Amino acid sequence: MAFPASRPSPRQLAWQALELTAFAHFGVNTFTDREWGDGTEDPACFNPTAFDAHQWVAACRAAGIKLLILTAKHHDGFCLWPSAHTDHSVKRSPWRDGQGDVVREVAEACRAGGLKFGIYLSPWDRHERTYGTDAYNAYFRAQLTELLTGYGRVDEVWFDGACGEGPNGKRQVYDFASYYPLIRQHQPEAAIAICGPDVRWVGNEDGLARENEPCAVKLNGDLDTDAPADWNVYFALLAHHNQLSALQWCPGPTPEVIAQYGAFDRPGWWPAECDVSIRPGWFYHASEDLRVKSLPHLLDIYYRSVGRSCVLLMNIPPDRRGLFHEHDVARLREFGATVARTFARDLVAEADPRETADGVEFCWPRPVTFNRLLLQEEIAHGQVVTGYTLEGWHGDAWKPIVAGPLVGYKRIDRFADVTAARVRLKLTAEAGTTPRLGRCGLFLAPPGG
Repeated sequence: MAFPASRPSPRQLAWQALELTAFAHFGVNTFTDREWGDGTEDPACFNPTAFDAHQWVAACRAAGIKLLILTAKHHDGFCLWPSAHTDHSVKRSPWRDGQGDVVREVAEACRAGGLKFGIYLSPWDRHERTYGTDAYNAYFRAQLTELLTGYGRVDEVWFDGACGEGPNGKRQVYDFASYYPLIRQHQPEAAIAICGPDVRWVGNEDGLARENEPCAVKLNGDLDTDAPADWNVYFALLAHHNQLSALQWCPGPTPEVIAQYGAFDRPGWWPAECDVSIRPGWFYHASEDLRVKSLPHLLDIYYRSVGRSCVLLMNIPPDRRGLFHEHDVARLREFGATVARTFARDLVAEADPRETADGVEFCWPRPVTFNRLLLQEEIAHGQVVTGYTLEGWHGDAWKPIVAGPLVGYKRIDRFADVTAARVRLKLTAEAGTTPRLGRCGLFLAPPGG
């Protein structure tokens, strides 16, 4: 189902165009060989021996990645910047003689290397004693403000909804409605994901979108992602659709919300982000050095995320040296080169296009071979395409090559090699709308691509 009434905001448009982004899970877990720390870690364990954020950026660029998000603070509460609000940070570590700031070095490396920069700040803090009280929300806002005001432009702020007991035995009610205005105030262009009004979670950590993953989802009312009164509907929507089962903090729709927003039967622009790690774990573990995802696996993820109108957020965990491991770097380079090679030559650009009553035809003076179809709507005007079919002329009849449901920002289909001198693209759209196709491309992926 498409939702023609919905439109993305400028920040959502800019975020969608990134297509490929990266996570860097780095912290005390890197040195304790754990995925979730408990907040009792000694800051002295954090001591990367060859930290180089420029190496991270170069590896990301080779993969075609446009933005890098750093885990400034994970659930253990250890801060990768010298926060004025806790001693559980790099300032109590031996790294850089306690004078280091990972956030600053990564932010500066991103700017120098042409990448956008984002921050992850875990609301769950297993170290902070005020966690579980109203005072913790003030603490969290203070740390968020440090990150939003001290490191230049921030293009994405990433929250998850993990929630558990703190050292005081209490669970926290996160005051997201007070966090968002800080972001809008200090970094108005930053997209807020995935617990936020700009970007939603796809619903799994495999990097995979559904076949018909929409950019717009059913809400109710004309939502303004800058208006605090509208944020409640996003949380109600999460519970209503039960998309984010991991977010146990998310309340069900209250009677007041149901009365105000009804049954969520109108569209709201809320595109999905697909997160996945290049390794089995999110933090670095030496035991996983030989378990980096294969090129075919990463390409399959790419086609089932970016190729289904989502942004792919790929985690690359730095090792104990403070570097992306050689195996990860090699795979990123291989992945980026394969994607670039696949989409280097657009056969549609060499065709003679002809508008017909049945769609648009592309004709070549001699047959061409292709195995990828790329479609893009002009989503600034909404998402209205409800189906498409690509057909090839075989001398006496049109025969289907591939068909699909939604298009949205980008749709990429894979199929066996087809050779034809004429193809026809047919679109269907919501009643009363005219589809605006920004691009149609045909490509020949290399073997193994």
